[in-house]
Amino acid sequence: MKIVSIAVLSFVAALMLLAAGCTGDSMTPGYVTITGGNPNRGKAVIEHFDCGSCHIIPGVPNANGLVGPPLIKWGERTFIAGEVPNTPENLVQWIEVPTSIEPHTAMPVLGVNEQQARDAAAYLYTIR
Repeated sequence: MKIVSIAVLSFVAALMLLAAGCTGDSMTPGYVTITGGNPNRGKAVIEHFDCGSCHIIPGVPNANGLVGPPLIKWGERTFIAGEVPNTPENLVQWIEVPTSIEPHTAMPVLGVNEQQARDAAAYLYTIR
C-alpha cells in the first residue's frame, strides 16, 4: 500500500511539473521588460527618428523598411544583433549607441538620448 501511494504521488508530482511549463500558444517573456520608459512616447520616438525607413515595425505607420531586420515579435526575441541578451538595459544601449555592442553594424548612431531610448525600448517590448 505504501509503495503504491509513493508511486501515485510521484506520478502526480511529475504531471504537475510538466503542466507548469505549458503555456499553450503564448510565449512566456524571457526577460523583465522594465525599461524606465513609456511605450506611447516610445512609438513617437520611433516615428520621429524614422526607424521605419530601415525596419518593419508593427503599429508604426509607414514602418516598412527592409534595410534592417523586421522588429516583429520583438518582445519575444532572445538576442540583440545576435550579440547580447535581449534585456532592457542592453536594448537601451543598442538604441543609443549600437556601435558599442556591434562595432560594424549598419545601424547608425542617431543621437537618441537615454530617455528616448528607454521609451523606444518600452514600445518595442510591447510587440509580441
